Amino acid sequence: MRPKPFISETLDQPSFVRDKNSGKTWHRCELRTLYADTDRSQVVYHANYLKYFEFGRATLMRQAAYPYKKIEESGYIYPIIKTELNYYTPLLYDDLMYIHTRPGELEMVKLQFDYLITKADNGEIVCTGYTKHCAVGSNGVPVEIDDKTRKLWHQFPR
Repeated sequence: MRPKPFISETLDQPSFVRDKNSGKTWHRCELRTLYADTDRSQVVYHANYLKYFEFGRATLMRQAAYPYKKIEESGYIYPIIKTELNYYTPLLYDDLMYIHTRPGELEMVKLQFDYLITKADNGEIVCTGYTKHCAVGSNGVPVEIDDKTRKLWHQFPR
């Protein structure tokens, strides 16, 4: 079943939009598909959407002044422990997409990023999903989510 259309409304900060249907605020970045991302049928290979999710997640964290490199330097690692992707319409070579990312669930040692990818030219929803991460220390043992990440989750515009 297709989700409701994503109708974005630009906010004061150009990298944030609000979905008029759900009222949720998303961080938005854009990316153009590469030829190398497509398969023999000329559509983006399904696993490449996880790369697009990572691009959205990294861009959001970088613009929040807390890039992943800084997180690791502070002794935390956030490996992915679960993913979900729902595909609705394919992207083709050279399509311009918007990758929408927002903080999702937040637990003691786990956090989630939610994603929504749309075609830039018409707003059609391409893919939705999430990645769930577990906070671990440099020794690989689960730890509580660091304070700066927790603060970012609570301060993200709803």
